[in-house]
Amino acid sequence: MAKADKDAAIAELKNEFESSNGAVLTEYRGLTVAQVQELRGNLGETARFRVVKNTLTRRAANEAGVDEQFRDLLEGPSAIAFVRGDVVEAAKGLRDFAKANPMLVIKGGFIDGQSMDAKQITQLADLESREVLLAKLAGAMKGSMANAAALFNALPTQAAQLAEALRAKREESGETAETAETAEAPAAEASAE
Repeated sequence: MAKADKDAAIAELKNEFESSNGAVLTEYRGLTVAQVQELRGNLGETARFRVVKNTLTRRAANEAGVDEQFRDLLEGPSAIAFVRGDVVEAAKGLRDFAKANPMLVIKGGFIDGQSMDAKQITQLADLESREVLLAKLAGAMKGSMANAAALFNALPTQAAQLAEALRAKREESGETAETAETAEAPAAEASAE
């Protein structure tokens, strides 16, 4: 590979590292071209899967400031899934493909600046997608607001029910509102003197 081609490849990889939410390093030894194409199709828009040269990737990772995450992982035939969308969805795509095609080995990577090993990436794949988690959060918030509204609505309702119960009790005892006012008036006059 000519020096100009190497420099261009390094610059392109550096750009991929800098513009991605994360990168997952894999070993693809034994996968056919058709299987790699299938994996790319499974990842869709969430990740870009690239077969890379280790030496060029080391230099690009160093220039992008992520060399610590990849230093020990760049051995053997390597490919990187550069994640640009939902990291959970990309991790699920890689995990599911690796289950069906054991030749794909997830080595590790970094997500949002955090270094992750293969086990952590697999655990990330077990999470629900961002949209599902946001929907659950919105449902919980809506439920909390409905409970608060019911509580605030219950206070005036209970006060009205209490007033009605007092009125009914007065009527049962034969006391009307006029008798109660008449009985209260002499008591008020006596206290005023």
